[in-house]
Amino acid sequence: MEEQRAWWKECVVYQIYPRSFQDSNGDGIGDLNGIRSRLDYLKDLGIDVIWLSPVYQSPGDDNGYDISDYQAVMKDFGTMADFDRMLEEIHARGMKLVMDLVVNHTSDEHPWFQESRKGKDNPYRDYYIWKKPKEGKEPNNWGSCFGGPAWEYEESSGEYYLHLFSVKQPDLNWENPQVRREVYRMMNWWLDKGVDGFRMDVISLISKDPDFPDGPAGITGYAAFNYCANGPRVHEYLQEMRREVLDGRDTITVGECSGVTLEEALKYASCDGKELSMVFQFEHVDLDFDEKGNKWTDRKCRLTELKEVLSRWQTGLYGRAWNSLFWCNHDQPRVVSRFGNDSPEYREVSAKMLAVCLHMMQGTPYIYQGEELGMTNVPFKGIADFRDLDSINAYWELTGKGIFKEEEMLRFLRYKSRDNARTPMQWDASPNAGFTEGEPWIMVNPNYGEINAADQIGREDSVFSFYKELVKLRKEKPVIVNGEYRLLDPESEDVFVYERSFHEEHLLVVCSFAEKELLWRLPEEMAGQAAKRVIGNYEGQQWGPELMLRPYEASVWEWTKGE
Repeated sequence: MEEQRAWWKECVVYQIYPRSFQDSNGDGIGDLNGIRSRLDYLKDLGIDVIWLSPVYQSPGDDNGYDISDYQAVMKDFGTMADFDRMLEEIHARGMKLVMDLVVNHTSDEHPWFQESRKGKDNPYRDYYIWKKPKEGKEPNNWGSCFGGPAWEYEESSGEYYLHLFSVKQPDLNWENPQVRREVYRMMNWWLDKGVDGFRMDVISLISKDPDFPDGPAGITGYAAFNYCANGPRVHEYLQEMRREVLDGRDTITVGECSGVTLEEALKYASCDGKELSMVFQFEHVDLDFDEKGNKWTDRKCRLTELKEVLSRWQTGLYGRAWNSLFWCNHDQPRVVSRFGNDSPEYREVSAKMLAVCLHMMQGTPYIYQGEELGMTNVPFKGIADFRDLDSINAYWELTGKGIFKEEEMLRFLRYKSRDNARTPMQWDASPNAGFTEGEPWIMVNPNYGEINAADQIGREDSVFSFYKELVKLRKEKPVIVNGEYRLLDPESEDVFVYERSFHEEHLLVVCSFAEKELLWRLPEEMAGQAAKRVIGNYEGQQWGPELMLRPYEASVWEWTKGE
């Protein structure tokens, strides 16, 4: 099948978490000038697009995802002049910039909410979702993403406001056309400034069921925060956004769509271009939740489950919509600690294997800062080491209710906490990993002496060099961008093997997830063909009827039918 070409289908995106990337002024917090100083590193890696987590003015309750002014830069990160210089230098290097758009909610310190809470007659009251009590309690059983109910009572008006996230992040009322007009005006302002698109935070939550029904209660007694995802008017709103903002502009748009199904994704990211370029779905990173849908656990998912989910999205969207490919982001733990093996013996080889597995699929790959170095989860000692609101609230709520013991909960946090992704970028072996000359806002992973960019940039066998090669391959081989996907050996719990085909081009991608040697037999139609190795994470890989796979071995083979 011929795919319609678009630059964002062929690009590789790199996510920067500004607070933790590079500090330029010694205050322990990463900033825009720090990012600007590292642009050559990203260019060398082969990055096409930088996605910047929020840098807007914010009180910082949820590390910038609580915005008090959409058209100002948070002082911790610098000034708008710093932003403009950074954007200019990104473009000068032939790269693009995607902003994080957070419009399901604002900060409670945003002027709109300050006005909204002044009274029921205030013109801004309807910018947010206010409800009367139901039988003297919350309007429904919806829970906040960060624990407790999603409703906060205001004594002065006798009403609750909705906050699907922190109590300091009230949800906007998208039913109000004036709210939508304000959002579109702001988006146009940023695009006129020269940014190249948006990653849209929890965009699947902007439309709520007008009946506000109760949902199934989880382990804390509340319905999951994303119970209201994919509401009745979400596609109407996004189509309106395209008409008012995006039509006629050559942008990339990716929607963070918590709770999205394959069927819904076909609407959000359809090839007809009415809504978004692509969506983030989270099915594959939710597989290690427990049977009650609770994420605080250290269980590992089965490889057969992972293959089923990723393969279903590969085949289900093919020719109809577009995939985004990711292992990591600012909300997920480090992939090598989660799906790979972060021991000194296997860390690098399993990091490379995971990179092959993802980057050879169809879709736009996203690399999260430090992923290209094989950065690992962090040995946090106690709750005082954490900074993430989600992690801290969950610890106190779940231990306070006796659901988990303190040591048990700390074990889960070391495995799943978002802070694993938020410790400083490991640039070199100097103090604080070269991130700052001051006191870092969160601890540095103590393994920065062994895992850092300075060591890896010049080393041919490093994780960084391997990622660089993978990025380069995507630009050289149309089969990676356009090829059809076919899963092989779906029942194996040790290997993830798939084929990509486009015209006469065929790639076989073989990834071992096992900490042992094993043999994998080629399908008959391949066994007799000649093949050339495109990339692999071990030397001396041999093609034959049976492939001998070493622990966490990955290889990609190019073959042609009939030769």
